[in-house]
Amino acid sequence: MSHFLFEIGFEEMPARFLSGLTDEVKSLFADALTQAKVDCGPVAAFATPRRLVVSVADIAGSARQEEEVVSGPPERVGYDASGNPTPAAVGFAKGQGCDVADVFVMETSKGRYLALRKNTGGEATLDLLPGLCLEAVRKLSFPKRMRWGSREFAFGRPVHWFLALFDDTVVPFELDGIVSGRQTRGQRIMGPGPFDVPSAADYFAIIRDQGKVVLDARERESIVRSQAEALAKEAGGTAIINPALLAEVTGLTEHPVVLMGRIDRKFLEVPREVLITSMESHQKSFAVQDGKGALLPVFLTTLGLVPGDVELVRRGWQRVLTARLEDARFFWEDDLATDIETWQKKLESVVFLAGLGSMRDKARRLERLCGLVAEQAGKPEIMLEASQAGGLAKVDLVSDMVGEFAELQGLMGGIYVRRKGQSKTVSRALAEQYLPAGPDSPAPATLAGAILSIADKADTLAGCFGLDMAPTGAADPYALRRAALGICRIVIEHGLRLDLMELLQGAIDGYGDVKFKVDRTHALAKLLDFFGQRLKAYFTGRGYDTLVVEAALGASYTDIAALSARLAALAAFAARPDFGQAVLTFKRAANIVRKQGVGAGVPLTGAVKAGLLEEQAEKDLVAVCADVFPRFDALFDAGDYGAVLELLYELRPSVDAFFDNIMVMCDDMDMRLNRLNLLKSLVDRLGRVADFAALQV
Repeated sequence: MSHFLFEIGFEEMPARFLSGLTDEVKSLFADALTQAKVDCGPVAAFATPRRLVVSVADIAGSARQEEEVVSGPPERVGYDASGNPTPAAVGFAKGQGCDVADVFVMETSKGRYLALRKNTGGEATLDLLPGLCLEAVRKLSFPKRMRWGSREFAFGRPVHWFLALFDDTVVPFELDGIVSGRQTRGQRIMGPGPFDVPSAADYFAIIRDQGKVVLDARERESIVRSQAEALAKEAGGTAIINPALLAEVTGLTEHPVVLMGRIDRKFLEVPREVLITSMESHQKSFAVQDGKGALLPVFLTTLGLVPGDVELVRRGWQRVLTARLEDARFFWEDDLATDIETWQKKLESVVFLAGLGSMRDKARRLERLCGLVAEQAGKPEIMLEASQAGGLAKVDLVSDMVGEFAELQGLMGGIYVRRKGQSKTVSRALAEQYLPAGPDSPAPATLAGAILSIADKADTLAGCFGLDMAPTGAADPYALRRAALGICRIVIEHGLRLDLMELLQGAIDGYGDVKFKVDRTHALAKLLDFFGQRLKAYFTGRGYDTLVVEAALGASYTDIAALSARLAALAAFAARPDFGQAVLTFKRAANIVRKQGVGAGVPLTGAVKAGLLEEQAEKDLVAVCADVFPRFDALFDAGDYGAVLELLYELRPSVDAFFDNIMVMCDDMDMRLNRLNLLKSLVDRLGRVADFAALQV
C-alpha cells in the first residue's frame, strides 16, 4: 500500500472558516476514492490558518478491476430480421469501447436486450488523483469566497501552493496557474521554508520539526489549555476558558504559545462581566479567577510563535488591554453617575421597530405584561417585582457600557439597577431577560427572569405578526422562531401553567391604539398556528415520533407545560406492544363521530338519554363510562396523564363490545343520535389527551 499526501497552502484563513473544512475535505476524498474503486485506509485531514492537509496512509496503487454487464437497446432494435447487427448495435458496442462481436442478448424482466461484459477499473491511482484533487479544491465551501489577481478561480483566501505526493512521486495537476509540487512552507517566522518533501511519509516530520507547525487542531487546543492552566496556577488561580474563544485562538495560530500579562488592580472595581468581555472580545485573552470566583489582575493571551523578547511582547499586550480597560472603567463610572430616570427618558428616542413605538413604549408594555403573565401563571407573589423588572428591562440599552459592549445588554442592566437600589430579584430578571439565546443556551434560572423573558418575546412576536412580519421559509430577521421556541422552553422547564392564547392576546392588547396591518383576531390565529409548528419541531427534534407529537398537539397545545407531560405519557403508551389495537378501537370512535356527526341533523352534545338504550352492549358502555369518567377527570386535572391512559384499558372491552353488537347508524334517528352522543361523550374525554384519529397504525 502507498501513502497519498495533499496540502493546499493559502493566506491566513479566518478561524471561523476552518471548523468545517477538515470534515468536508475528508468526506470529499473518501467519497471520491470509493467511487473510483480505489481501496484505502482511513482518510485523515488537518487544518491550520495557512493550510489544509489530507493524508491517506494506506492506499492501493490501482483501482479495483471489476466485470460489469452493460445493457443496451432491445434485441428487436439491435438485430434485423436476418439476425445481423443494426447500426444501433454497432453504436452500442462502439460507445462501450468493444467490438460488436462481443454483444450478446440478455433476458430481463422487461424483455430481451443487448448487453456487453466489460472490465472496469484497474487505472493507476496516480492517474486518478489529479482529477480527484482538482475536484475537491473546487467543491470546498466557504462562508465567503474571493478571487485575487487576474485569476477566475475563487477560494476562501488566495491559494499559494499545492503539495501533492503519491509516495515519492508528485501528483501532477494545475489550477489557474498554480502547479502542484513537493514543496511546503512552515510557520511564517519560525520556519518559513520552503522545504522540499521527499515523500508523503516525510511530510509530518518536516512540517513539525523544520516548519514549526502544530498541524492537528486538537493538539493546538490541548497546548493552549494546558499552558493557560499552568500559568493561571502560577498566579494562584484558575483560567476561565471559554470554549468558543479556545476554538477561535486554536484556529488563529500554527504554533500556539500562551503568555501571561498583568493589569492594574484598579480595574478590578469594574464588574467581572465587563472585564472578561473586554479580554475575550477585544484581545482574545482568557481571564483568571481565584478560588472564590474573584478575578485576579492577570490575563492569558495566545501568541502564534515563541517571541524573541518575551517582556517586550508582554508589555505590548498589557498596554493595548489597559487602554481598553480604561475605556470600560470610564463607562462604568459614568453610568453609575446617571440616574435611571435619565435613561428612561432617553429610551423615548430609541425606536423598537418602525410602527411599534420606542423602547420606552416597549418597557411600559412589558411592565404591564409581566404582571399579567405572573397572574396567569398563578404566581401573585412575584407580580410586583416582575412588573418592576419589565419597566426597567431596557434601560441599559442607552448606557455607555452597552454602547461599547452590546453583548452585555441585560447583564449590565441587572448590575446597574441593583447598584441603584432595586431588589436582587429584579436585578436577576434583567440579567436573564434574553435567555435562552439559542438551542444550547440555558433558560432563565429565576421565576422573575422567566416571566420577563416570556413577556419580552411575546411582545415582539405580537408586534411583528401585527405588522405582517411573520418569518418566511428563507428569512427570519427578527429571530421570531427562536423567540417562540424560547417561550416554549421556559414554560416547560419552569412548569408554568400558562394559557398560550391568553398570553398572546394579552401581548396583542398591550399595543393599545397602535395600528396593525393585520386584523388582531387574524394575528392571534396566525401566532397560535406558528407556535403549533414550533412545538412540533421542538418535540420531534427531541426524539418523539412525529405521529405521536401530532396526536398530542391535536388535542390541545395552549397549555404548553401540560402538553409536554401529555406527550411524554402518550409516547410511553405508544411503546406498549398492544398500542396498535388500543388505538384502533378509539380511533374508530373518533372517526365515526367526525364523519357521521355532521350529518346527524343536530349538534352532538355528548348527552345520552337512558330511555333510548335498548341493547345490552350500549347499556354496558354507558355504565362503564359513568364509572370511569369521574376518575378520568380527576386524574386529568391532577396532570397524571399516564394514569389517564391506563383507564383506556378499562374502557376498551366495552367499546369493542359496543362496535361488535351495535349498529350506530340505525334507521331510528333518535336511537342513532343517542348512540352518536354516547360515542361523542367518549371521544370528548379522550380528545383531551390526544387526537386518536391522527394516529396511524
